Amino acid sequence: MPLYRDEAVVLRTHKLGEADRIVTMLSRQHGKIRAVAKGVRRTASKFGARLEPFMLVDVQLYEGRSLDTITQAETLASYGADIVSDYACYTAATAMVETADKLTDDLGSVQQYVLLVGALRSLARREHGSALTLDSYLLRALAVAGWAPSFIDCAVTGAPGPHTAFVVQMGGVVADEVAPPGSPRLDAETIGLLGALLAGDWQRADAAEPRARSQASGVVAAYTQFHLERSLRSLEHVDRSPQMPRTS
Repeated sequence: MPLYRDEAVVLRTHKLGEADRIVTMLSRQHGKIRAVAKGVRRTASKFGARLEPFMLVDVQLYEGRSLDTITQAETLASYGADIVSDYACYTAATAMVETADKLTDDLGSVQQYVLLVGALRSLARREHGSALTLDSYLLRALAVAGWAPSFIDCAVTGAPGPHTAFVVQMGGVVADEVAPPGSPRLDAETIGLLGALLAGDWQRADAAEPRARSQASGVVAAYTQFHLERSLRSLEHVDRSPQMPRTS
């Protein structure tokens, strides 16, 4: 069996038998990996704690027919402890890894990997509000996957904006002449915030008012679940109470 090595983010784990665990990871070079970590549920395991969700690890694996086998794991970044200590960060991170799991396959994407690592690192460091970090991650992950929303020009005709009608099924804001009757309308601050989250303009995103943040979160959730063609179970548990980034 070929032996290979990669760095990866742990997305989720499942129990297997009495002592083993199946670990699903998003790796930099090998896409999404499902592998068996043998004996990690025993107290004497040397790397069980390194293979928990949100951890960034350097792993060595044997390639198998259906599941690979983890033979070694070294911690590259321990985001898990800082994330799980805060409920809002934990729920946001859970939604992130669920999204990454649904968006990626065995071929993977270096961009998706780098984006997820950066988002988890930002959460662990409390650089921005957890809900803002999540919404930015969701928009950017969808953009990498080929579903970038338009928040300026009409997503259908290309007519220059600004436009206020937002239609998930049409790909973003649309001009009045193509907007279906009853289309939801967004105010300028909300549209500006959505654009800032997509672009990573954190100065503008951090300054947004709670009302705009709330409206933007609803738009992001609807857009994400439409394109994934399934609901994200973790989104309903996300804590979206106002939060301030660390200043130190």
